[in-house]
Amino acid sequence: MKPLAFIAMPFGTKPGPDGRAIDFDAIRAQLLGPALEAAGYRDFRADEERRAGDIRVDMFQQLLVADLVVVDLTIDNPNVWYELGVRHALRARGAVLVQGPRPANPFDVYSDRKLVYHLKDGAPDPAFLAEDLKDLVAMLEATRDASSARVVSPVYELLDHLREPAWRELLLAQRNEFSERQERWQDRVEIARRQGRPGDLLVLADETPTQALRVEARKTAGDALLKLGQPRFALEQYDAALALDPAHLACRQKRVVALGRAGQVEEARQAARRLTQDHPRDAECWSLAGRIAKEDWVRRWRAAGEDASAWRAAAAAGRALLEDAIEPYHQAFVADPSHHYSGINSLTLHLLLRQLGGEVPQVVLDNLTGGVLWAALSAQKRDRQDYWARASFAELCLLVNPLEAVQREYGSAVAAADQDWFALDSTRQTLVMLRDLGFRPTETAAALAIVERELARLAPPFVPRQVLLFSGHMVDAPDRKVPRFPAEQVPRAQAAIEQALDALGAGAGDLALTQGAAGGDLLFAEACAARGVRVQLLQPLPEPQFIAESVLRSSGGEQWRMRYLALKAGLADAPRHAPQELGAPPTGVDVWERGNLWLLYTALAQGFDRLRCILLWDGGGGDGPGGTRHMKEAVELRTGQVTWLDTRTLFRA
Repeated sequence: MKPLAFIAMPFGTKPGPDGRAIDFDAIRAQLLGPALEAAGYRDFRADEERRAGDIRVDMFQQLLVADLVVVDLTIDNPNVWYELGVRHALRARGAVLVQGPRPANPFDVYSDRKLVYHLKDGAPDPAFLAEDLKDLVAMLEATRDASSARVVSPVYELLDHLREPAWRELLLAQRNEFSERQERWQDRVEIARRQGRPGDLLVLADETPTQALRVEARKTAGDALLKLGQPRFALEQYDAALALDPAHLACRQKRVVALGRAGQVEEARQAARRLTQDHPRDAECWSLAGRIAKEDWVRRWRAAGEDASAWRAAAAAGRALLEDAIEPYHQAFVADPSHHYSGINSLTLHLLLRQLGGEVPQVVLDNLTGGVLWAALSAQKRDRQDYWARASFAELCLLVNPLEAVQREYGSAVAAADQDWFALDSTRQTLVMLRDLGFRPTETAAALAIVERELARLAPPFVPRQVLLFSGHMVDAPDRKVPRFPAEQVPRAQAAIEQALDALGAGAGDLALTQGAAGGDLLFAEACAARGVRVQLLQPLPEPQFIAESVLRSSGGEQWRMRYLALKAGLADAPRHAPQELGAPPTGVDVWERGNLWLLYTALAQGFDRLRCILLWDGGGGDGPGGTRHMKEAVELRTGQVTWLDTRTLFRA
């Protein structure tokens, strides 16, 4: 989606500084509107709304959430000055000033950069219009690409401690079309997040109404990918969000986690160090530094061999690394004594240090035990269903209490997990670490048995061995003038697809993604289903419309429809349809491009190394997002494998 722009300017014909009429509608139509379009913005203006109601509702909403506001100061129009003041008061950046010739600049914006355009007879001067348009586009693009740390508003520049309101607070109490559209989009994001569908989230992130929402959408997608064990793709989302808002603390924090899980330990360590420097009183930042050091320590001793004795010897030899992990966790708990996560980690690692031969004063352990007890119980009192508070308390019991208490509290924690497989697996990993280091073997084994029993009861997320992504030509329609996939070439295409799947060893445990159109899609899906591959059809249109557009229009359409229905009847997963799953496409979004991006993102979200892309393609078409060429390049960029069945040679052989 293009970023949103608002134009604050007079409308109609108004007297200029010299008394001669100026046609501001012509200025907008010939200069400002085209410049915004050329710079990649969507142009909106509240006075164009034709429905009944208070114009100020729409005007305020756009001033609040617009990515850019263009303000025309050719004349001293009180409405325009008011709108500029509102924008400067609420947003630190994203305002561009323009004006026609005037004898003097107002004092309050005298030093602000402005683009001065040329007028003739009250309209843009044709002799200078191309030059003015070029200069304005350059100014708009420079504003868009400027660092988010660059302050434009004099209010925020002079009041150094003033902070912009969060984007969720930039919505009016009175509902309007914008807020309703935003809420529908937000609902789709929340549903996709709860269902663990990062491919859906990534499509929705491309369709955000404003840039502020785009940051949140990228973070949400990154969180889902991180949860699914895809740190490299999650890292892309956090980097994209931080490119829009480099100071976004939650994205910076999650980026540290993604770097660590992607194996980029030194980068993660440095990013965590920078966070603690920038936010020295933030417990989460210190906790992240501890987490990176702890994961590095565990990774190193696990590489020492395959048996517990080798692990314990290596863990003891790496006590210095363990101490490096303890210190930031301890700093986090000091910064915020209610941060039970950092407290329990500090206590657990202190006890492991003592078990591995390190010196730990008893007073430190006693203080930490009391502190974690208070923090975890306080968190439970605030929210009895807080799984992480219960997990911290259960771990505390494991560290210091008898077996009966350990069993009771881990049973309670498991019940509070509400069947969250990922949360339970995180707890399991901690228990496995304690087991492998021989910490309180009886109690640890009992806790681990409770957690693993619950995990066994739940269905773990499906993790395919490989993901087979297909994109290919439909069989030619009867009236197609230039043949691309003639019906008589179906046997040859089918044989080539079968051969490609055989070469990849496609079978049970794999996932196949395609749309299901007549021709390559159905040939691929049928061949995958015959090999026991799990097939998921992702379609850009409601099924009846998709069948009409992409199945029946081909040569032999009715036969292809019967094949489609037979395939569908045998699939474990029903086809998914974009309008139902993602909502209606925003204005200007091509449904086919959207459908292809949905396929690509869903495939990438399963893991770059698992992805195998098969293309039945003649190499033509554009390079736009979601097209076959874009799909091929996106897969190759991330080291996925591409099998290109070039129809120019395949059908000529």
